[in-house]
Amino acid sequence: MLVDSVTSTASTTSTKSTSSSSTSSTTSTSDTYQTFLTLLTKQLENQDPTNPVDTTSFTTQLVQMSALEQQMATNDKLDTLNSSVTDLASTVTSSLGTTSSAVSYYGKTVEAEGSTTPLQDGEATWEYDLDSAASSVKLTITDSSGNTVYSDVSSSTAAGTHEVTWDGVGTDGKSYSSGTYTLTVTALDSSGNAIDTTTRFKGTVTAVDSSSGTSVLNVGGVSLSASDVLSVS
Repeated sequence: MLVDSVTSTASTTSTKSTSSSSTSSTTSTSDTYQTFLTLLTKQLENQDPTNPVDTTSFTTQLVQMSALEQQMATNDKLDTLNSSVTDLASTVTSSLGTTSSAVSYYGKTVEAEGSTTPLQDGEATWEYDLDSAASSVKLTITDSSGNTVYSDVSSSTAAGTHEVTWDGVGTDGKSYSSGTYTLTVTALDSSGNAIDTTTRFKGTVTAVDSSSGTSVLNVGGVSLSASDVLSVS
């Protein structure tokens, strides 16, 4: 049999500033290199041909310039490495955060849009919304093979949200203890025109799978993305 009632639902969903001194360091080294190169060039341009720069001094200057070039190349490689490490850390942190958040759903009752839910602890629970008051509302429950196991006329016809709880007993008196079941709501107005409805299901999360990179909740055999959860209780 069904327990069908009007309910008011308040949904609660559970569902980088980066600074671096490497850029200024690279810029500083680059500026120093350009200044050194400019001074060395001017020195060569303006030297007295009769009194050229001492060979030892000039060699020392060339060695210093070469050292600056190597430092600039090292800084560039360090910048690239630092950027790669930062991106990797961000990805890992984001992935771990998502997985941790999804794991917290385990054992909790979640609500999401949909009409299929498992029979857990002898009950299956849905909610449906009526856009406007109905003259008649028919509730039909089918099993995973599409066979009708229960049907009844609901007394909850007002506009708004209604909760439906099925105890697993079919119209023919047969008891069902497991499986997934789908609720179909057929609402008509006084002129026999169909009224738009929205259906949500509730169930307890029995497993969490993050192996694919996206957290998927298993609600007694019904798969649900963690991002689709509307409320947790």
